[in-house]
Amino acid sequence: MKKKLTIIGINYYPEDTAIGLYTSQLAEYFNDENIEVSILTGFPYYPSWEISEKYKNKSWFYQENINGIQVFRYKQYVPKTPTFFKRIIHLLDFTFGTFINLFKIKEADVVLCIVPFTSTIFLGKVLSKLKKAKLWVHIQDFEFDAASDSDLIEKKAKTSVFFKTLFWIEEKLLKTADIRSTISLSMLKKLESKGFDKKNALLPNWVDVEKINPKQAKTHRHLNSKAFKILYSGNIGEKQDWNFFLEFAKSVRLNLNIEIIIIGDGSKRAWLEKKIIDFNNVVLHSPVAYNELSDLLCSADLHILFQKVDVIDTVMPSKILAMMASQKPSLITGSLNSEVATIIEKSKSGAYFYSKDLSKVTEFVERLEKDKALRKEYGINARKYVSEHFSKVEVLKQFKETIVKLTA
Repeated sequence: MKKKLTIIGINYYPEDTAIGLYTSQLAEYFNDENIEVSILTGFPYYPSWEISEKYKNKSWFYQENINGIQVFRYKQYVPKTPTFFKRIIHLLDFTFGTFINLFKIKEADVVLCIVPFTSTIFLGKVLSKLKKAKLWVHIQDFEFDAASDSDLIEKKAKTSVFFKTLFWIEEKLLKTADIRSTISLSMLKKLESKGFDKKNALLPNWVDVEKINPKQAKTHRHLNSKAFKILYSGNIGEKQDWNFFLEFAKSVRLNLNIEIIIIGDGSKRAWLEKKIIDFNNVVLHSPVAYNELSDLLCSADLHILFQKVDVIDTVMPSKILAMMASQKPSLITGSLNSEVATIIEKSKSGAYFYSKDLSKVTEFVERLEKDKALRKEYGINARKYVSEHFSKVEVLKQFKETIVKLTA
């Protein structure tokens, strides 16, 4: 008899970046493994923070079948400018609508909640009680920690009763899980620091090294110049250090052989567009389709990711895996205590610097621009490392083993 799995999370196909991509691939994998999957999700909106055109005129509660998977959607509120409190409304509205959708699930053996949002754990607990199912919480992002670490709120608010209440709610909800999993060692340690030292599992994000494949990639239309091409591809949001990016772009602008390309969307895109209007060495493009991603990433000479120094272990940027799979070097900044720093050091796939070391960052870029052999060495190391540690095939086997254990 087929096992039945319900996944609750706001991001799902046709979103093809970040959490939406991973949740979609995970659901399709389980479905292919003869597990009956149903999805409780929102309307696609990320990373543009606008409900996609195809779904705008659909009813508030919308049901569809995608590749044999039943998908139950609720049209959640999506703010055009996602401030902290507008995100709260966004979260609450999704939670309210999805609560109604819970009662459309007929059977479940396991309920898998994707965090963020933490409120999905509440929804999952209700459904697991109704269906006598096991509750599995998979943490992609500690959203309350990420919010308190970001610039979205004032320092005083971070120690307020409101925030203390949020962390208290998080603790109570996490306690209800039959198993908790997260995507990096540092996030696992964060979970343990919150008082959860049992029933935890490390289940990292993955990369499909067959899809991101430099041997099959063609030159992408956005990166077809003969210049030394530096690429950032991903969310243009609050977690990245865009002020440092602007300083970096200024520091290399006199080198006419260096071109910086940004591919993405997000809450800070409009702000960034205004800031780079006078930069002749920076171009900005909208996100590309997933089937173009390999060509895009493999056409770069160097990948960059500038992270805010105070976001240490609440987030493990999964985009790094695809960057490394492209067989090109990476330049990353942030806290030196980050797990990403450890990965870059172990893999010898590029360089990781403290976010304030502008001169070291610039020197590294200028060195790479001149040294093709070094670029090639870093690139080979990068692809080898992710192929050995983050292969899609091997990681997804671990997810299946988790369901088997839960339902034994």
